[in-house]
Formats: sequence, structure tokens, C-alpha cells
Amino acid sequence: MNASRLHPAAALQAAIRRWVLGVFPRGQSGIDYETPVGDPGLFGPDTVTWRVHADFPGMLAGGLCALLLQALHPRALAGVWDHSDFRTDLVGRLRRTTAFVAGTTYAGTEQAHRLIHRVAAIHTHVRGTTADGTAYSADDPELLTWVHVSEAYAFLQGFRAYAGMPGPAGFDDRYYDESRRVAEALGARAVPASTASVAAYFEHVRPELRFDARSREVLAVLRRVRLPVPGAALSRDVFLGAGAALLPPWAEALLGITRLQRARHHACARLLRMTAPLFRAALPDGIAPRACRRVGVAPECLRHWDGVTLRS
Repeated sequence: MNASRLHPAAALQAAIRRWVLGVFPRGQSGIDYETPVGDPGLFGPDTVTWRVHADFPGMLAGGLCALLLQALHPRALAGVWDHSDFRTDLVGRLRRTTAFVAGTTYAGTEQAHRLIHRVAAIHTHVRGTTADGTAYSADDPELLTWVHVSEAYAFLQGFRAYAGMPGPAGFDDRYYDESRRVAEALGARAVPASTASVAAYFEHVRPELRFDARSREVLAVLRRVRLPVPGAALSRDVFLGAGAALLPPWAEALLGITRLQRARHHACARLLRMTAPLFRAALPDGIAPRACRRVGVAPECLRHWDGVTLRS
């Protein structure tokens, strides 16, 4: 049926589906989420991680928040600056990162480990010096921890803000404890495993962070990225603003975010919160539902907390 003849809500869902699949086309990663039947992978349906990572609006906004945070770390940023095509293919980089997170979360165990080994091998070739001459290496355990913690923090904040699914006491601690297993498999060490330890970690690393010329260039690239979909500029600005709204106050201060910019970010967050249910309705056959079917559970289980393990 022509989308123009659909009920307005259904037409909007169809448009959102086209948008999502335009930005993140299916079948490009080569990851098979249907097999092996019964294999829960590195996490499984009884984990907080499967629920947090199933929420598309929260994950996309959280991923953009993580990029903003990561732009503040000179050594982590240097690896992207020297060894990445982010200036000319930021969408491709976002797709590859998304595929890695999705694959290590929802693919079977063997595929997830292959993804980790592939990325770890790439990291061994990413090394050099920062603008001030400090040596860096992508397989440095400290940098791997920073990248993981900034992502995990941002994904969790995105889930809290946009999933419309309040969690039980302790779910945030459980998420940090679960999600660190991928970072540790990559070589990260002393990875925080609770909300309190993540806060302490950020406090410890903040003296090393700065907003410099390279950080400004990364933000400029983010703000002008051209998404391959209709309404590209508007949707980019909404998701980027909704991601910036997740930043902790200390990061807002480092980035020099003004009161007016903060107000715009919160307006974007409100808009995303209003439309988030339409994103979920538009994507009933995504990666997480396919993984659920692989292990024999209903995809609807990811929208409630029954059976979730909150303690080790």
C-alpha cells in the first residue's frame, strides 16, 4: 500500500523505517544473527545489556554522546585523527562501530569473538604521537578502557533518557559489570563495573582531557555530516542535540557549551523522547528481535525486566 494512504502514525513509522535503513542498511556487516540456534552469545536474553542495546533511539543518541566525550581525550583522538577516514566517511565509521557493538552484543559466541579478534588486530597497527609528541597506541589498555567507559556511560544515559523503560534498582551497575567483558577481551584493564566506579574513573581521567583544535574539527565534522536520507540535516541535528543532552556537566563545561546551546539540546531531547516509540514500532524485525528468536524467546521480553539477572 502507498504510504500516503496509510494512517498518519503508520505513514510516519514507514518513513522512520526508511530513514533508519537508509542510514544503517542491512546485510553489509556479514554477521548472521539467526545461527547457531540456541547460542546466547556473550550476553543473552537475561541480561541488562540486551535491553539497553535494543533501543535504537537511545543507542544512536548515546553513540553520538560517546563521540563527543571521546573527542576530549588527546591520545584517543590522535588514533582517529591519524588512522581514520572520519573526515570523508563519518557515516561509514558510524556503521562499522554500530556493527561491532551489535555483533558483540547479539551474534553467536564464535562470531562475537571473531569480531573482537579482528578489531584487536587492527588496533596493533594504530599507533603514533599526538600533536604535542606524546606516544599513543590503540591497544593501550588505558585507552581501551577510556573508549569503553565513555561508550558504556553514553549508551546507558541514552537508554535512561529515551527508552521509556525505567529500570529496577541496580540495573545500571549490572550493565557496567556486564558490558566490560567486551572491553576486557580487547585488552582493557581495571574497567569500572558500577555507577560509582565509573564516576570515580571520570574524576581520575579528567585532568588528561582537553578541548583543542582537533576536538573542534571533530565536532565540525559531526555538525556537517551528510546522512544518505531525506531530511538529513534536521535528523542529524536532532540526534546530535539529543546526544549532547546526555553529556555530564563537566564535559559540557570542557566543550564550552553555552546556555543557549544547552536549551537547544534539551529541546532535541524532548523531540526524540516523543518520537522514540515510533522508532521502536517501525523496527520490529531488527537485530535484537532476530537474536531473541535464535535463542527461543519472544522479542517482547526486551521491553520488561522479568528474568533479568541483576546480581553476579
